[in-house]
Formats: sequence, C-alpha cells, structure tokens
Amino acid sequence: MRRDTFQAIADPTRREIINMIAHKSLNINAVAENFDTSRTAIYKHLKILTECGLVQIKQQGRERYCEAKLDKLHEVSDWVAQYKQFWNERFDSLENYLNEIQAKDKKPKNGKRK
Repeated sequence: MRRDTFQAIADPTRREIINMIAHKSLNINAVAENFDTSRTAIYKHLKILTECGLVQIKQQGRERYCEAKLDKLHEVSDWVAQYKQFWNERFDSLENYLNEIQAKDKKPKNGKRK
C-alpha cells in the first residue's frame, strides 16, 4: 500500500511526533516516552512516517535517531493553497455584494433618507 503525506498527518499522534522531531533529532525511546501508548504503537507510527518520507531513522552506535524531513509537507501546503485561493475569491465576492447592498440602503428613496 502506497502511503502519502496526508495519511501521515491524519493521525494526531503522528503530527505530535513530527512536531517533536522537527526541532531536534530524538532517539526512538525518547519519542516513545512522550506518549501514553505502547512502544509498539509508536514504532508503527514511525514506520508510517518513514514510509511517507517525513521521518528518517539513522543509526548512531546502538541508538536509532529520528530526524524530520519536512520537504514533503509542501504537498499539503500546495493542496491547501488552492482552497485558500478559492475561499478568498468567494469572500471577496461576498464583500462586494454586501457593499452593493449597503450602497443601495444609503441611497434616498423618494427624496427621503433612511
């Protein structure tokens, strides 16, 4: 099964793992100690993150360290950007419509002002 960046960030535990190791490289045990779930569950999360290309595990002596590879998050950013543009255009249209309505309400009717 092909895993993608969206699948990686869909889970709050994986998002927290990314957040933790984005700031500094941590060994797997240090990552696991930050969660109430089993080490096995954390290993599975790390495996998914590795398969998605967001985490790289490096061996240093006896320890294995997790490093964040955040370049792939651009996929998410690009996807969100298209919807941001869509909604900005919608809000601009709404603003224009509301301005038209306000302008009509300010015009005097039959010589009388509201």
